[in-house]
Amino acid sequence: MSKNKVVIGLVDAEVQAENIVQRLQNEGVATSDISVIFPDKHGTKDFAHEHNTKAPEGAVVGAAGGGAIGGTIGLLAGIGALAIPGLGPFIAAGPLMAALSGAAAGAAVGGVTGALVGLGIPELEAKAYEGKLRGGNVLIAAHVVDGDQENRAREVLRREGAHDISSTSEASVPNERARTGT
Repeated sequence: MSKNKVVIGLVDAEVQAENIVQRLQNEGVATSDISVIFPDKHGTKDFAHEHNTKAPEGAVVGAAGGGAIGGTIGLLAGIGALAIPGLGPFIAAGPLMAALSGAAAGAAVGGVTGALVGLGIPELEAKAYEGKLRGGNVLIAAHVVDGDQENRAREVLRREGAHDISSTSEASVPNERARTGT
């Protein structure tokens, strides 16, 4: 069984992210294998009442984003709004949404950095991505099954003006219980 890889890039605008998601789908990347994370510039007041709760760090505070986001990104799996301490409100979708929710439940490095490290991104690179998200960029990740799909995904990102493009093998054993003693 081959290891899956993740191709990641950043864009400056949500419209670029929409185009990339659509093109990745055209290249055969499943909707369920595409993640997008971006600052929630529109719907923060939709869940502002949640700010005073004692919710765990990074916990999902509502799915208000699903209704606010249209088009291709609105169709991605698991879309929702997150409050990430130190970063503020974000919209996330795809496999990274689950990783972000899980990272809040006790990972040593929380938030976006922890989720990206869990995908196999080196911590320094993950922190750089988190900093660029803080600056308003949109992060797109495509989970690909082979080298050919990886190359096509990298090309889509490049053609659509993404920057900071990288790829890595996904972490093979993200969960302690799955480890064997050998």
